[in-house]
Amino acid sequence: MLIRFSIENFLSFKERTEFSMIAGRSGRDKKSHFIKDEKRNAIPILKFASIHGANASGKSNLMKAVKFSKDLILNGTKPGSAIQYQTFRLDEKTRNANSRIEFEIQHKGKMFAYGFVFNKKDIIEEWLFEISKNSEKPIFERTEIDKFDIEPIKELNKVETEQQFLSFLAKGTLNNQLFLTEVKNRKVKENVSNIEDLLTVIDWFENCLTIFFPNSKVTGIEFKLKSNQNLKNSIIELLEYFGTGIDDICLEKVDFEKIGLPEEVLIDIKDKLNFENAPNVGVFLTDPLKNMSFAFTKEGDEFIAEKLMTIHKISGSENTDRFDLKDESDGTRRLIDIIPLLLELFKNSKVVFIDEPERSLHPNLLYDLVDLFLQKTSSMKNQLIIASHESSLLTQKLLRIDELWFVHKNVGGSTNLYSLVDFSIRYDKQIRKDYLLGRFKAVPKIGNRNTLSIFNNNTDAKGKKGTC
Repeated sequence: MLIRFSIENFLSFKERTEFSMIAGRSGRDKKSHFIKDEKRNAIPILKFASIHGANASGKSNLMKAVKFSKDLILNGTKPGSAIQYQTFRLDEKTRNANSRIEFEIQHKGKMFAYGFVFNKKDIIEEWLFEISKNSEKPIFERTEIDKFDIEPIKELNKVETEQQFLSFLAKGTLNNQLFLTEVKNRKVKENVSNIEDLLTVIDWFENCLTIFFPNSKVTGIEFKLKSNQNLKNSIIELLEYFGTGIDDICLEKVDFEKIGLPEEVLIDIKDKLNFENAPNVGVFLTDPLKNMSFAFTKEGDEFIAEKLMTIHKISGSENTDRFDLKDESDGTRRLIDIIPLLLELFKNSKVVFIDEPERSLHPNLLYDLVDLFLQKTSSMKNQLIIASHESSLLTQKLLRIDELWFVHKNVGGSTNLYSLVDFSIRYDKQIRKDYLLGRFKAVPKIGNRNTLSIFNNNTDAKGKKGTC
């Protein structure tokens, strides 16, 4: 579970900014909306949060920071390469200053604080603490680029060879690499007996955390449909529930050589299938221009291509007809993209960020989707965090006020993130109306249309002088 996330000097976030999933005291009801923990005096953690704001206000940048962190931890940085990210560029003091990111998480019965200070060249600081409500215990600290304190880990591994391995590991960590990444890549578990805390944090980023952007797709589902009938049934059930008119889905075999993809793409697919040279291995490809999804496999010497199809019943008949994905509506295609992600949310220990889930979806559908998640996963330790323009979610009938967040860009262009808890809100207040009226600031600031010179037929539009 995510407890807190803080960010500083990253994209539009200039000052240190904190996003919290800790349930506030102001929630009058809906106690099922936070994750229950059997431990006494446990911190109540929310299952859901929705972040709202105008275009270009910074909603997506928060999610990009989470995605950046996950990629940096799991994939690392190549030797000699720059750490690929952008600082806050609208202040001369921050353009070349260090940035900072920290996560507080709960996983496998423990809570951790993990974070790092960095710039485009180096990891300046890095730390991992086991935390509780009232204390914190260091696991390792990196106080300078090449200065590590890993004594707490050594204390858990008394064998001299294991301690030597840990020392070499820290000393061998590149300036542009996280120590946590080094632990993951060097297969430390095979050489050191007790590094469970490190592996637990890595596991959270690798297997629990998912970030889903407007153009993201859950890849590889086509292969799972072949072998997992329960998954297929679940997808069909949700497609029917959301009123798409789809009765079934299937994979239809098509001619590999006449599929319509560029020759160099087909050659690359063959190379990958030949290289893998193993059963049940395949290549997944989406053609965004044609709105089609393909699964490629190899059986013996034959290359097999299959495309995902939907099946509809024909009214007045027992017959059915198959549809290409391009024949379905944008909303249906969006649901097909997002449903596998929703199914992941119905499992324990999942933390899913979705940017603009309302894209191509009816407001009622998104409202119901959130309500469905909160209702059907009340006993599970999972979380859904969205960034949305959809104002129909801004109601205390559905959500607690500590589940609603707003972003607003100030005069200097930096993003402010704040919770609805910061405002004095009655339990019966109509939040959506006040939001659209601009009470919470997180709405577009539209200029005076009377000053727009582009509508003046007698003169040319006068733009500001630029350097492009």
